[in-house]
Amino acid sequence: MNSSTISLLTVSLIIASAMAAGDLSQPQSSPQAFLDAHNRARAQVGVPPLVWNETVAKYALDYAHKRYGDCEMEHSQGPYGENLAEGWGTLSGTDAVGMWVSEKSCYDYSSNSCVGGECLHYTQVVWNDSVHLGCARVQCRNSWLFVICSYDPPGNYIGRRPY
Repeated sequence: MNSSTISLLTVSLIIASAMAAGDLSQPQSSPQAFLDAHNRARAQVGVPPLVWNETVAKYALDYAHKRYGDCEMEHSQGPYGENLAEGWGTLSGTDAVGMWVSEKSCYDYSSNSCVGGECLHYTQVVWNDSVHLGCARVQCRNSWLFVICSYDPPGNYIGRRPY
């Protein structure tokens, strides 16, 4: 092989690897965008900010790739806390976090319960003991988008308040 063929193959492999790794190319789906969206919600209730963790992010990406074939909203049952979202079109990481945080209106701190709807995604976002965050966004075979954020240590323990 000549050097231009090798260069072309190398560039092709780099592009293919980037595509297979999950789409974090959208600015609203970058690690910093995921962190910023989470940490804004956490700051509103006086909870320390999360820190991006590559090990947790790799776990999230590996699981997102497992959902490529069906895009099912099925939890991984792994060692981390977890929030999932799916959508069509332009669902970004920031959009997914926004959906989870919108559940705040259903969380009643005084009774530590969800009132009038789902709130467990929100409580995981603001779980005080969670320190590390890793997220991924992939486009599934059916063209839907799958977003996962994993939290270490996990939260949402029954009977415990998130903050």
